[in-house]
Amino acid sequence: MSSISAGQLCHRVRIQLPTVAKDVLGAPTQTWIDVAIVWADIQPISGREARIADRIASVVTHQITVRHRSEFDDPKSVAQMRVLYRGRVFAIHNALNEDEANVSVILLASEGVSNG
Repeated sequence: MSSISAGQLCHRVRIQLPTVAKDVLGAPTQTWIDVAIVWADIQPISGREARIADRIASVVTHQITVRHRSEFDDPKSVAQMRVLYRGRVFAIHNALNEDEANVSVILLASEGVSNG
C-alpha cells in the first residue's frame, strides 16, 4: 500500500502503553497512558485458537491499519502496547511496516486481553 486515503481509516482509536504509578497509599499500580490517538481501519481475521509449542495460545484476531509512527519501530515497546476502540481492548502482538515504506503499519492484535 503506497498511500492511505482518509476514507480507509474510519475508526478513532487510542494506542496505549502501560506505566507504573503510585496509588493514594503510595503502592505501585499499573496504569495506561495514551501514546497516540489516531485514525485506523480495524478488520477481523479469525476467532480461533491454535496449539503452539504444547500450549494453547490465542491467535491474532484482528489487523489494525494505521499510518506509520516511529513508536512502532521498536518491537519490544510494541509488544507492550494496546489499542482501545469504543470500550474494546486489543493487545498488540506485532507491527508490520507495510512494504518497509514508512507509510502504513499493520498491527496484529488479539481482542479481549485487557492487562489492566
